[in-house]
Amino acid sequence: MIRCGRPCKGEEQLSHDRLLDAASQLFLENGYGNLSMETIARSARVSLRTIYNQFGDKAGLFGALIRRCSDQFIETLLDQDAPMEQALTTFAKLFLYRVTRPDVIRIRAILLGESPRFPDLAIQFYEQGPKRTLDHLADFFSRQQQTGYIRSVDPHFLAEQFISSLRGERFQRLQLGLEETPDQAEIEIWAQETTQLFLYGVINKSTG
Repeated sequence: MIRCGRPCKGEEQLSHDRLLDAASQLFLENGYGNLSMETIARSARVSLRTIYNQFGDKAGLFGALIRRCSDQFIETLLDQDAPMEQALTTFAKLFLYRVTRPDVIRIRAILLGESPRFPDLAIQFYEQGPKRTLDHLADFFSRQQQTGYIRSVDPHFLAEQFISSLRGERFQRLQLGLEETPDQAEIEIWAQETTQLFLYGVINKSTG
């Protein structure tokens, strides 16, 4: 039976998710520049018009993939009511788990290799992924500063420093293929030690 008209909301979401799933796999297999919109549409079983209507262009589609990952990340982390070390350690564990997965490492390699030719790709990635994460962290630090618990430093600077300390040299070795993907136990130690060291530098000692 051929269905006409606008699909119901549930069907729309399924189609949207199927398109993103197909695009994600194809980006991993083919890179960005070599992948055509026609190939994506064919794999996802949707029309080209559907892709352009929903995402604008290929960079917009890639940005939507990053945003979907970022949505899951941001919505589940940084409990403002939890002790600060607990909240940041929980954040750190999930952040490290996700950024060290092989598929994510591969996506970052694609970005680094192709963003000079496709500046819109770099913009979409940064705005939909890292920038949202940094803004989320900065808001958390800003609220903690209102309690007087941490030093009065630009909260966006604090967010950048925390993310940088989490990645560290070990993440670079992972990107270069010089280290195995860490398991859950290794990530927990990595997150706890980094968070504790970071907090040692930012806690307002006068309130302790």
